[in-house]
Amino acid sequence: MVLILEAFIQDVDLYEYLDNHEPMEDTVERRAIHEKQSIEIVIMVVYLWYNKFILFWRCYMGKWMIAANGKMYDHASAFQKWGFIDWRQRANYKTGDLVYIYCTKPYKKVMYKTMVIKEAMGANEIVNDSKFWLDIDEYRKALSGKYARLKLIEQVDSDKLALDYLKKHGLKAAPQGPIKVKDELGEYIDKYMDDSYSNGIFPDSDLPNASYEGAVSKVLVNKYERSSIARQKCIEYHGCKCSICGINFEKVYGEIGKGFIHVHHIVPLNEINEEYIVDYKKDLIPVCPNCHAMLHRKIDGKELSVKAVKNSLRIHNN
Repeated sequence: MVLILEAFIQDVDLYEYLDNHEPMEDTVERRAIHEKQSIEIVIMVVYLWYNKFILFWRCYMGKWMIAANGKMYDHASAFQKWGFIDWRQRANYKTGDLVYIYCTKPYKKVMYKTMVIKEAMGANEIVNDSKFWLDIDEYRKALSGKYARLKLIEQVDSDKLALDYLKKHGLKAAPQGPIKVKDELGEYIDKYMDDSYSNGIFPDSDLPNASYEGAVSKVLVNKYERSSIARQKCIEYHGCKCSICGINFEKVYGEIGKGFIHVHHIVPLNEINEEYIVDYKKDLIPVCPNCHAMLHRKIDGKELSVKAVKNSLRIHNN
């Protein structure tokens, strides 16, 4: 293989070069060996160039942070539906750049990591996301200028990505517009852009470890349901008390119970079809650990429904 690489570098005839350095009498055997080694060297060269490209891309890839108001736009639902959002392009993003989304009050933390997959799009090229705008006037105002398509890479609700922590790692102040992210801050965000660091991730998750293959929406169904973002959106909508017995852990235990609750997926993933998209308003409910355990008890091979557990609780407490 060394001889083949030398021939490749010197740009000379491969077989002639090999004959001069490593002559073989059997022509068929010689060519079979040389062809095999030629394939190996091509694979090696491609691998080396690929790694060089990745290194170059990482060095020159832009990293940005933008601010987004959750009271104006429902990012979680838009990402859930498409796996991307089309956002006004107020900076010179390039395809392949990373964009971290900092959510303003009441969150005040980075919650999404995205990648630019399209840039300088016109209003006629973007998806119709009007239903995710909580203020229709702001939606109409946004229909001008250029857009970038931001593909979701990670989403997390973690205090480690809150403003105070970000300031300790290079962020000067809460972003008002697009800003470039320096290496120290980018490395810190990437480290904690992981649900294992988030607050109250689903205890005793209902979900299997396996994920769907194929369409983006199917992959995101599994990822979205297990994420801290799903938990946060579910609790925002339903409240932080058990949907079956009504217990609120903060009222019972005080400060140590604040924010504690399990989240139950009403429709198990193994019972849904390929086109299913989770709806955190209809498909997820907050439940206490006891009621959650009852929901997963199997009677005659089937798990209990929410209605069945509620009825059992009512009958035995009257």
